[in-house]
Amino acid sequence: MQGILYEEPTIWLFLLVTVAMGGWAAWMTGRAVAITWRPPLQLLFYTAILGLVIRFIHFALFEATLLSLHYYLADTLVLLAFSFAGWRYNRARQMTTQYRWLYERTGPFTWKARESA
Repeated sequence: MQGILYEEPTIWLFLLVTVAMGGWAAWMTGRAVAITWRPPLQLLFYTAILGLVIRFIHFALFEATLLSLHYYLADTLVLLAFSFAGWRYNRARQMTTQYRWLYERTGPFTWKARESA
């Protein structure tokens, strides 16, 4: 996995910065986009910026390569998964809370139309 997904000497740095710190920020980004009723397409723009920030943290703290397209894309894809999951989770909560007479929750990320009475 080293060299493909991360360039640090240990996976723990990747898990700390990209998955834990970046994943939390990406989840909150998805939450913010969902709460304001914006489409998930906006997640691409915001997550691309967040990917640059995470790449800079790797560079500044752990002497990783700053301008590496390969690792930027790897970090950004992980962040995009977190941001879309955060968007979908919060959108499902919104739809079933605000329109409870129309929709019921079927899972943490899904909802369905209620049966007619």
